[in-house]
Amino acid sequence: MAAQDVLGQTARLASSSALLQVLFRVVTFGLNAFTLRYLSRELIGVVNVRLTLLYSTVGFLAREAFRRACLSGSAKRNWTKTINLLWLTVPLGVFWSLILGLVWLYLLEVPDPSVVPHYQAGVVAFGLSAIIELLGEPFWVLAQAHLFVRLKVIAESLSVVSKCILTVTLVILYPHWGLYIFSLAQLLYVSVLVACYVIYFVMFLGSPEATKKSFPVARVKALLPSFVEDETFVNWKEARLTWSFFKQSFLKQILTEGERYMMTFLNVLNFGDQGVYDIVNNLGSLVARFVFLPIEESFYVFFAKVLERGKTVKDQKQDDVAMAANVLELLLKFVLLIGLTITVFGYAYSQLALDIYGGSMLSSGTGPDLLRCYSLYVLFLAVNGVTECFTFALMCKEEVDRYNFVMLALSFIFLCISYFLTHWYGSVGFILANCFNMGIRIAHSTHYIYHYFRESTHRPLTGLLPSPALLLLYIISAVVTASSEVLFCCDKGWMARLIHISMGALCLAATLVTMFYTETKLIHFVRSQ
Repeated sequence: MAAQDVLGQTARLASSSALLQVLFRVVTFGLNAFTLRYLSRELIGVVNVRLTLLYSTVGFLAREAFRRACLSGSAKRNWTKTINLLWLTVPLGVFWSLILGLVWLYLLEVPDPSVVPHYQAGVVAFGLSAIIELLGEPFWVLAQAHLFVRLKVIAESLSVVSKCILTVTLVILYPHWGLYIFSLAQLLYVSVLVACYVIYFVMFLGSPEATKKSFPVARVKALLPSFVEDETFVNWKEARLTWSFFKQSFLKQILTEGERYMMTFLNVLNFGDQGVYDIVNNLGSLVARFVFLPIEESFYVFFAKVLERGKTVKDQKQDDVAMAANVLELLLKFVLLIGLTITVFGYAYSQLALDIYGGSMLSSGTGPDLLRCYSLYVLFLAVNGVTECFTFALMCKEEVDRYNFVMLALSFIFLCISYFLTHWYGSVGFILANCFNMGIRIAHSTHYIYHYFRESTHRPLTGLLPSPALLLLYIISAVVTASSEVLFCCDKGWMARLIHISMGALCLAATLVTMFYTETKLIHFVRSQ
């Protein structure tokens, strides 16, 4: 497949994934607002922090390394061996579910049954749901590798809608069921998700469309583990790369979900405060989830397909190098401008947003400070997602292994800083520690990118430099909106609030117009894709 075709399909995958993430976050956003009116903060804290952490940890440790290894490399791949390797995620998932399930049941603090009933059933259900989802891993990787956009959109949309319908129904009819509600909804979610992928490939394989596309798998039976005579069960090069990514994924999970591990294992916040933190975190991460994450996932595939892992820039096809450098530069500029916009305007509108969404329960106390800090954190997330997706797509096995040592040291430093900052600043300390963590990771990735392109004429890191006029307007907007918040928000009535909103709208409009006229190359890229 030509690099230009890969870019087009990757852009469509990213945009479709972004729309999908919008659906997920909007539904979660509304679901949190709904359940707050029926269930306790403690119950929401246990579900959204502790049980979701169990589910995400099992899934991450069991499959993340396999995904990264099996989605990189050339098109000349023995898919039988790759599928065999992917099926190893299931026994690995069973192992992690059993180990972590025992930890969650017997080593961690058990919530008060009168406030959070049926905790044990919740642990079993969320661990089991992670295993069920791993049954669809070979299908997911095949779909992602061949850029099956509609399949991903339909499968994940149906599963999240099914989950939400069941949750709302049970919350209204049987609120006393407690964690049974979320356990059944989680099991339904993963079952529908896996069923969609399996049904699609059962219908697709052997069809005229599959033959026309020269799809590398001809029969449904080929999607099951199988031995090939006189050949190894798996591709050992992929297996060794998977092991390298596995060591890295273990550390990355600690860094990604560090605050939740701190809450779960060190009890630095009670379950009610965990619930508030998670709600604010969901609100603050809306853009990070539905824009940055799809870009990172989709363009990781693009960079891995266009450039060959482990080769220097001189040994690559120069046309592909030029395209990859141009895309990287524009992606950096795109996410940087989104991050700067959220940081500038998020500071002045955090308290208003929380007051509208959850009333005084969220807008009083630490809620506004949490969201303000998260607005800054989004800027770090934006840059880190793109720089790391390029870096991980190009690193050879030895470089990945060296990076693992960096991640190990960073994990230890991050946990120490999180512990102390949380004791000093409460839940805000988690976000400050995450900013530090992301800053170090950005420094490493940009250093790798700089050295990778050093021997070429391309300088993609210039994407991190916005135009001076736009930067000046961001500064003016920050001053104007912060002053507006002091004067008009948020206890002076709705008329004052509308004036505050109008000031922000004017500043945002001026920023977007300036962006349109100063970042013409980026505007053309977004329009063309």
